[in-house]
Amino acid sequence: MTSTASLNPKANVSVVQALQETLADSFVLYFKTHSFHWNVEGPHFHSLHGMFEEQYTEQWTALDEIAERIRALGEYAPMSFAEISRHAEMSETEKKLSAMDMVKTLAEDNLALVSKLQAATEIAQEAGDEATADLFIGRTTVHEKNAWMLNSTAKK
Repeated sequence: MTSTASLNPKANVSVVQALQETLADSFVLYFKTHSFHWNVEGPHFHSLHGMFEEQYTEQWTALDEIAERIRALGEYAPMSFAEISRHAEMSETEKKLSAMDMVKTLAEDNLALVSKLQAATEIAQEAGDEATADLFIGRTTVHEKNAWMLNSTAKK
């Protein structure tokens, strides 16, 4: 496939790798947020159930935008969970958590993704790919806001 971006091949590789890693970690965060939505319990059920739904719905749309950017750069988006998992650094949650532990976990994960997105933004900017840098900056804004909302919810 021919790239629609005007990057040199070496720069394209590093930008695509940053996009693949962002997509993978974003997918793990999406699923974690969605599973917490399904499984949250306790006195804050209604508000957390709604907040998690709002966040995972936005994240689902973002996954498509990230994957489409990979395609615009001439590479293929993942075709399996195994392929996504190979690029993910974020870990899944396999045990039942209390409502507030869910909130704290998601806050930490959003902040971890912010850190990765900031590094990815630099990679895209160094490659001269302002479209991808803009995508990363937009995602950074969303995840910073999510972390703020979650951390504010977790305060006693």
